[in-house]
Amino acid sequence: MQTLQRVTKETQISVELEINGTGIANIQTGIGFFDHMLEAFAKHSLMDLKLTCKGDTHIDFHHSVEDVGIVLGQALRASIYPIESVERYGNAVVVMDEAAVECALDLSNRAYLVYDVEMEGKVGEFDVELAEEFFRAVMSNAGISAHIVARRGKNRHHLLEAAFKAFAVALRRSLVKNERVGIPSTKGVL
Repeated sequence: MQTLQRVTKETQISVELEINGTGIANIQTGIGFFDHMLEAFAKHSLMDLKLTCKGDTHIDFHHSVEDVGIVLGQALRASIYPIESVERYGNAVVVMDEAAVECALDLSNRAYLVYDVEMEGKVGEFDVELAEEFFRAVMSNAGISAHIVARRGKNRHHLLEAAFKAFAVALRRSLVKNERVGIPSTKGVL
């Protein structure tokens, strides 16, 4: 279990993360749609996640969403590395009605994000562009290299939910134990 906090002038965040959980979530960010996405992440990654965020949402949601990504990424890094005897690579395509989103990732301890889920507008009061900021913060702080690409879709809610779920499933698959692998790198270290 990793427990982290981050306090700035803009946000106060607390995260408890158990990567070998069952998908239990208790999320309170004050941003309804974002809570829904984080609950989907926990459920489909099979990670237990307790997360609270108090932020300057009277200005906008950007600080809260990005800072949650930072702290969640830090908790993932602390839980994952150093790694050995896991698959390391994971991928998933998640379909939600007309939307299909693919995530392929590498627990490389090198941060990188390709995010190709083109859309504009909002889902409720949530600016869809904030999803990319969240994923960038997670990958940067977790040391994960990921490609999240929409194959098709029109409904913003469906596209974003498929993206969060695809990331969750790909991450779960990358952490599958494989005793034959040892350190999953020809370099001998990640």
